[in-house]
Amino acid sequence: MEDVPIHIIHLEQDDPKKCTARMISSVGLANLHFDTFGAPSRGILLDPTSGTIQGPDERRIIDMGGSVVALDCSWKQIVPSIESITDRTSLVSRTLPVLLAANPVSWGKPGRLSTAEALAASLIILGRNNQAESILMNVPFGEEFLALNRQPLDAYSSAKTTEELVSIQW
Repeated sequence: MEDVPIHIIHLEQDDPKKCTARMISSVGLANLHFDTFGAPSRGILLDPTSGTIQGPDERRIIDMGGSVVALDCSWKQIVPSIESITDRTSLVSRTLPVLLAANPVSWGKPGRLSTAEALAASLIILGRNNQAESILMNVPFGEEFLALNRQPLDAYSSAKTTEELVSIQW
């Protein structure tokens, strides 16, 4: 199975030393863009403000050549940052099902994932576990994220439909 193209729109709103987007792009696991104009036109935008959960139904978008796109920005500026992307692209906005953050800034908080954690979770739901693990092994808390979320990630990745995933989540 081919790796999914990973793109990150990086708005430079965080501490560069803690930036997981920079960590994974520096080892060639993601394409980093500093504005929305470089983002791909087809794919999934990981959007924590979206009302639609990402599930197995999105595999068809990826199978048709779509990418997974993350936004690396401050949680304090998430809404205007997301709006700047959704206004300029035709990416499909999806939020991830409930997972706990393992990053030091938001440890244990549901949904407050770092860029690397969000991308890895998305890839696991899409059935791309090896690619997800490659991403997580390049951040200091990657193994902890997997350990903390092993049961929900296994359940989410085994769901046959997004509807089933949503019911598993609750």
